[in-house]
Amino acid sequence: MNATSVAVEEAEVPTRAQRRHPKTFTEMLVSSVIGLVASLVLSIDAITLAANPNADLSCNINAAISCGKVGLSWQASLLGFPNAFLGLIAEPVVITIAVAALGGVRFPRWFMNAAQVVYLIGFLFAYWLFYQAYFVIGALCPWCLLITITTTTVFVSMLRVNILDNNLGLPAGLQTTLSGWLRVGVDTLGVIIIFAILTGMILFKYGSVIFGG
Repeated sequence: MNATSVAVEEAEVPTRAQRRHPKTFTEMLVSSVIGLVASLVLSIDAITLAANPNADLSCNINAAISCGKVGLSWQASLLGFPNAFLGLIAEPVVITIAVAALGGVRFPRWFMNAAQVVYLIGFLFAYWLFYQAYFVIGALCPWCLLITITTTTVFVSMLRVNILDNNLGLPAGLQTTLSGWLRVGVDTLGVIIIFAILTGMILFKYGSVIFGG
């Protein structure tokens, strides 16, 4: 029995009136499903490249957009196996959390805190990989970028839930302030700004190559 199963068994099952954050958990579910699909595609590409490093992948478009170049780098297998395999492990857990929560399950604080820490690591890892692709490898992988996007939205969604439910045990004043910001959409604005910065960086460095200028 895995940690998710134990947590579901220990979780409170509230009444309909007590069910919380349906939009946030729906966002988390959609993002994690998209992330799972991207991880599956990248995993297949990794196996293809392992069999034939010269394989012409469907997303090898030009010098700037090349999944093959990124996939053959050491950064793509930081732990000794393709990074995409981590997504095949993590995304089903997030999907389970989102589906269970939409069904009325409220997970215990310890589980949500653990999930937040694990996804924080995944969030930092995704942006480290973007940094490596952008500044070191010199090529971008569309599927990797998609995972960066979904990791961001899942992380922010999970953080929103944990703050609004006071799972993090923050000081009362800080809890009130952050909850107020979340209710007026500051987190959504933050995500938009992050995506705008990423888009600007990509267009600034690779725009002429992407658009054939």
